[in-house]
Amino acid sequence: MTAAPSPNPRIPFDQELCGLVLDTAPRLFAVVQVCDEGREDADGWVAAWGLVDHAGPTHVISLDGRARMTLPSPERALCHFAGRPGITARLVWLAQPDTAAIDRPAAA
Repeated sequence: MTAAPSPNPRIPFDQELCGLVLDTAPRLFAVVQVCDEGREDADGWVAAWGLVDHAGPTHVISLDGRARMTLPSPERALCHFAGRPGITARLVWLAQPDTAAIDRPAAA
């Protein structure tokens, strides 16, 4: 008895592509500034967004778009957003995605 051919032979290939995307997906993080950290009236806001891949540099852009940086690591971004009296900076990582899907454009 032979197995019937799959009605959609692209499915295994699509799954392989999705796996490749997940394996190589960059990580996304926010640089958050905090004023008066540790005090009851502390305040915080997102100052920048960053993107880092497994083997490359870190790219950071400020929320207002005025500052764009390429740095050797995400932690280096903290130096650029802290330093003023009473202001500290933190990295907040978005969760790594665990699913991917192929989006096929509609035929014209």
